[in-house]
Amino acid sequence: MRTTPHRISTDRPDNVYESRPVDGYENPYDELAALAGNPLDEFLHEADPDDDDWSPPNHRRNSRRKRNRFAGLPIAAKVVVLLLVVTAFLGLGDRWALLYTEHEAAAKLKDAMHLSAAPEVDIDGFPFLTQALDDRLDTVRLTVPDVAADRISLAKVGATAHDVRIKGGLLDFKGAEIGSMDGEVLLSFDDLNRELGASQVTFTARGHDRVIARGTLPVAGHDLRVAAEARIQRSGDHGISTRIGGMRLDIGDLATYRPGTGPDEGLHLSPKSAARLRHETDKLKALFRVDAVVERLGVPDSAVRAALRNERKLAELTGSPHFVKKLMKLNLIDVAMGHPWLLKKLGLDPALLDGLTELTRPALADRLSLGFQLPKLPGTGDVRLRDVKVEKDGIRVRLSGVGLTFDK
Repeated sequence: MRTTPHRISTDRPDNVYESRPVDGYENPYDELAALAGNPLDEFLHEADPDDDDWSPPNHRRNSRRKRNRFAGLPIAAKVVVLLLVVTAFLGLGDRWALLYTEHEAAAKLKDAMHLSAAPEVDIDGFPFLTQALDDRLDTVRLTVPDVAADRISLAKVGATAHDVRIKGGLLDFKGAEIGSMDGEVLLSFDDLNRELGASQVTFTARGHDRVIARGTLPVAGHDLRVAAEARIQRSGDHGISTRIGGMRLDIGDLATYRPGTGPDEGLHLSPKSAARLRHETDKLKALFRVDAVVERLGVPDSAVRAALRNERKLAELTGSPHFVKKLMKLNLIDVAMGHPWLLKKLGLDPALLDGLTELTRPALADRLSLGFQLPKLPGTGDVRLRDVKVEKDGIRVRLSGVGLTFDK
């Protein structure tokens, strides 16, 4: 049987190392092979069950070293970390004390000034606790919405107080002394439109010291178009006043009423109505039948009698532009006092006569007045108006004050 040339047998006879050549010659390679042994013996040898079990190597650092990492920091670093922690706690405490003080101050001001809502109080400066311990605040900002001032409400009152000294400290607050104060007051046009009892009248700015009022007013069951101009000015050191001018009430396109007793005031026909009246024969004859009208028009009696008899004469008398101007100067209130039917003949409601005569200049001016006085502040001191300016959103007034005190 032939052996496969690629297979090497690993078996060996037990006496392979004991055989000797017959002639007594010993091969040195055989001796070396006997000393080295078979290399496959170690590979084929099974592990001893008594050997220790294998375990993975421990790459973690010593736990004692990890727990003591902070101990390994330099002393300066430890001091810095400690200071940062203390500073953070002090900062939180300072902000909490600030918020608490602002809340308490707002509540006390609400009660002292009889406000419907608590004002906004902002205390400037950091840190706050150092100011509180000194019983002195550098700057305090105060915002009060909707402050009642006579017939109207001030939309916003803002003030900044400087050098505020606290009486009794924050824990036993007894009041405050304010070195100086500056601020401003806003009188909103929206509030004016709502609060003056004339919701159909709107106020708009016209220049730096004038306000225009336009809208409608109810008079004797009729909505009359109203227009007026209010000039804004200071009234002493504590208020503003308005001088109302250019007041007029339009009764459709028939007539215009201006309160007062001047030659251009009263109830007058409009230019359109007077021009149209020249072509209404029956209304013209009604006018010429009233002696007071003829007298005020300055028409001779002979011309009047001829016009009443002949319409051509009437057209000649009333056709000139000069006659239209005379008609427009005629105060219908003076005439209608004794002839109320005349207003009805001209297309006007006689009930308007009573309503318009009650709407005098002072009465109408009072309804459109924008003046107010600053509300009295609690405590003592002096707050004054510095200047008044009309802006797009309302009337803005600047304030200043010194020596103010506020007691609990």
